[in-house]
Amino acid sequence: MTAPDATADPPAALATYATVEIGDQLFGIPIEHVLDVFVVTCLTRVPLAPPEIAGLVNLRGRVLTMLDMRQRLGLPARPDQARRLAVGIEHRGESFGLIVDAVGDVMQLAAADLEPNPVHLDRRWAQLSRGIHPLSPRLLVVMDVEAALAPDRAALAA
Repeated sequence: MTAPDATADPPAALATYATVEIGDQLFGIPIEHVLDVFVVTCLTRVPLAPPEIAGLVNLRGRVLTMLDMRQRLGLPARPDQARRLAVGIEHRGESFGLIVDAVGDVMQLAAADLEPNPVHLDRRWAQLSRGIHPLSPRLLVVMDVEAALAPDRAALAA
């Protein structure tokens, strides 16, 4: 049996993200928050809820508060509302669903490659961002789940 090489570089720390699209922007949700991905089928509206609260969903015995991320970001509604995709997330013991335009792959990226938000990043994206990973030819905006779920996000649309 040979001993490990002490001069070998340690493995690079990786960050894992579930990728989604909202509008034309690619977002990465840290995988530790993601429970599942699903199609929204039966949505129960919540009277007097803010516009970004699309309603409630019972998903395998869990009640999720559904957030319409397009509404949250002040984007126009999608013309094709027939099939709505959502990412189920867990935060501080509560379950939420983020309604998004598309769900992509799971990506593992070098944690050291996370960069601060560029100054020209749209303010709406920046307010939900922990930083960016430059991917050719796009940017992956790393979603700050805490900011996305904060109750007072009406300023995003302004």
